[in-house]
Amino acid sequence: MALSWLQRFELVIFKAAFLCGAVAAAMLTRTQASFSSSCPLYGVAARNGSSLALSRPSAPSLCYFVAGVPGLLALYCLLNVLFWIYSSCIEDSHRGPIGLRIALAISAIAIFLVLVSACILRFGTSSLCKSIVSVNITNSCSEAQKIPWTPPGTALQFYSNLHNAETSSWVNLGLWCVVLVLQVVQWKSEVGPCWPLERGHPEWSSEADSLVGPRLSCS
Repeated sequence: MALSWLQRFELVIFKAAFLCGAVAAAMLTRTQASFSSSCPLYGVAARNGSSLALSRPSAPSLCYFVAGVPGLLALYCLLNVLFWIYSSCIEDSHRGPIGLRIALAISAIAIFLVLVSACILRFGTSSLCKSIVSVNITNSCSEAQKIPWTPPGTALQFYSNLHNAETSSWVNLGLWCVVLVLQVVQWKSEVGPCWPLERGHPEWSSEADSLVGPRLSCS
């Protein structure tokens, strides 16, 4: 059974969400690795002569969470795409109401988690940049990438990586919102409109109508 156009469009969005999630996770992981596994988000920079150092990093678990959310969702997107490609070629590709409810719940949770991780990236990077500018060695985070850090080799392209991770997260959020809308449309079309049962219908009962009101028949 061929996929509907809504499902095909949903798979295209899933492919884009996979790329955005993978980029966000990779950029943040790379940044954390350049700080010797310390988390620079909400960190405090200090001046060390003519160089900079991350004197008070955040807990590593913060960066693990921010990188893990898009990474796990990217894996989910990839598995979802592969599953529906397989189903459309070999098995029945129809997704019933229960499957749609599960997909809707996952999408709603994904939107919340991506929003939280994007906000942490946004405000965590801003806090780090304010700390860097406050030591009066540079005027911006982008220029701080050109300044030596202690120990040597630390903070390689940290601002560019954090900026790319944040941008990918916001795009990823928009893509998940589109996925949710598409799934809601599919769910409504799956349920269909409902009308009161007429007299003579096998499930119609005058006693039930008098007690609980007319029952509905959904197409």
